[in-house]
Amino acid sequence: MNEFALHRLGMLMEPEPGNSQEVEGVLNPAAARGPDGRLYLFPRLVAKGNYSRIGIARVRFDGDGDPVGVERLGIALEPEADYELRPGGGGCEDPRITFVKPLQRYIMTYTAFSQEGPRIALAISEDLFHWQRLGLATYAHWHGIELGNVDDKDASLFPVAIPNPSGHPELAMLHRPLFPGTRPEETACHSASRDVDLDRESIWISYCPAALDGRLPHHLGAFTSHHRLASPVSSWERLKIGSGTPPILTKHGWLIVYHGVSETADPGKEGHHLCYSAGVMVLSEVHPQQIRYRSAHPVLAPMLPQERQGMIANVVFPTGIDRRDDLGLPDRFDIYYGMADNRIGVARLDMPETLPAGAVAHAPGAKV
Repeated sequence: MNEFALHRLGMLMEPEPGNSQEVEGVLNPAAARGPDGRLYLFPRLVAKGNYSRIGIARVRFDGDGDPVGVERLGIALEPEADYELRPGGGGCEDPRITFVKPLQRYIMTYTAFSQEGPRIALAISEDLFHWQRLGLATYAHWHGIELGNVDDKDASLFPVAIPNPSGHPELAMLHRPLFPGTRPEETACHSASRDVDLDRESIWISYCPAALDGRLPHHLGAFTSHHRLASPVSSWERLKIGSGTPPILTKHGWLIVYHGVSETADPGKEGHHLCYSAGVMVLSEVHPQQIRYRSAHPVLAPMLPQERQGMIANVVFPTGIDRRDDLGLPDRFDIYYGMADNRIGVARLDMPETLPAGAVAHAPGAKV
């Protein structure tokens, strides 16, 4: 085997009948192994009016080690801070969790949805059950733009310090700023062949010179040195890409399973013409701003009824990843993903022995 492929294991979680906290969907979970070695999911639970909380669930496995269900354990975060609240509602959405080794703590990045729009917020924990808010991510200016005033989503942290462009080890974060004019709904009307906006509809990487000496931080400080990591290139990601699962180190480098957005000729019942698919990206272990491999085609695209029909049609949205060290299989990863913004599925990725040839570049002047 020398290709990346995701193999579906099944649907793991869907709205619980009669549960008002989940009436509009259970989706886009973070995944993390606790101090007890067990796997926990942190799904976005959506109540009426798009009011989102972040839940906690313990994953159940069968005798072969395949995930087959969950045990709901409660709520990790619900909208309380002013940056999570808006008139008539609020949101703590789409978490990712990384165990940051220098701090010996879990850090959750999530989308806080207030009246100002979506922003990246952070929380920290020792045990996955008790979370302390660190507030909104703050940023140094970029080319005169105040990034703190720009909508932002899909953030995740590297588990160890990585070299910034100057070579100094720092905490690094992947994220996806939503600059005005670059949303898929705005760009879908453009010609299918157009210049890539290399500075915008992209996965970015930013660096934070935070203390990584094990001290418990109350605030991480500003993220600086912002760089575009990758922009849309292939047809399946023509309108937008965004980071998905947190970076995890493999024998080939840093692996992320990300999402791309294209148009579809088969809209859902609400006339949704966008299709969210998943691809693989491998970054250099030594210089993570260098892309070693990138999917030319999706490794997972909406096919099942649960992925094609839901709150938003035609969506697979990867957010959680679990290395199967518990099975003695360090090259096996389970990917947890949102299905049509309503349910949670899981798929399996086995790392190929070598990186496939023909990685997709994102050279200046690239066309999509």
